[in-house]
Amino acid sequence: MNPVASPAITDDTIVVIVGTNRRNSLTRQIAHYYQQILDKHQADSYLLDLSGLPADFTVSALYENTGKNPEFNHYKDIVERARKMVFIVPEYNNSYPGVLKAFIDGMSYPSGLSNKKIALVGLSAGHQGGALALSHLNDIFSYLGSNTLALRVKLAQIKTYWKEGCIQHELYNELLHQQARQIMAF
Repeated sequence: MNPVASPAITDDTIVVIVGTNRRNSLTRQIAHYYQQILDKHQADSYLLDLSGLPADFTVSALYENTGKNPEFNHYKDIVERARKMVFIVPEYNNSYPGVLKAFIDGMSYPSGLSNKKIALVGLSAGHQGGALALSHLNDIFSYLGSNTLALRVKLAQIKTYWKEGCIQHELYNELLHQQARQIMAF
């Protein structure tokens, strides 16, 4: 298998990460929407969709197999080169998806996520907007030495407000734009 060519990630590139490997997910649509917001603010961004991870990466790319899976290494390289990231995270079972934890575990330790600047966006079908998921994730990033923005955007009842490729909720849009400006300045 040929290694995948890595995109040009500069110090100014904000990597927007789709926090699930579910194909064609609403999370991916929200991540793309966030990328459009960054575009409106003239920020360079790159979308990293975990649905493209190799299906066997927890066996073929972690632990004693670190560095041996070129497809996973492509993802790892993007994250480790990025200085700023936005994680768009769906709520799964009152936390974040297991694939996201396994992906984070695949980064170089201890430096792969150290000193990264991170923004968090949670989404859920319920009333909490992934608040507990973002709290769990923030704990992990704190342990790894990452710096997360205080403003964590929680998009509760997202299926109600996602229409025709847009979020139809004034406060949600205001918060997303505010967070985008903050991660750019961070």
